[in-house]
Amino acid sequence: MSVTVTEAAAKHVNKYLARRGKGVGVRLGVKTTGCSGLAYKLEYADEVAPEDVVFEDHGIKILVDPKSMPYIDGTQLDFVREGLNEGFRFNNPNERDRCGCGESFRV
Repeated sequence: MSVTVTEAAAKHVNKYLARRGKGVGVRLGVKTTGCSGLAYKLEYADEVAPEDVVFEDHGIKILVDPKSMPYIDGTQLDFVREGLNEGFRFNNPNERDRCGCGESFRV
């Protein structure tokens, strides 16, 4: 089982955590929503919960709840800039389909 981050994502998370002045890393999970069924949840985490599965890559802790793990195992979190847009991108080998609007996915 693994979840990783690219160097670009790690730099962005580190910069944001430093600006925020607190936090241990990012919490990654999934929720049921959208046309395809699942959507990613990503938030900054201030503490590690006892049930969290913890991964560390490029100095960043990625916290995942056990229920989300089967859906995001092997996922790489990237941070990309395309023109005027920037944001996190999820490279998930488990995705079978993504909805047209890009908000949800199916495994």
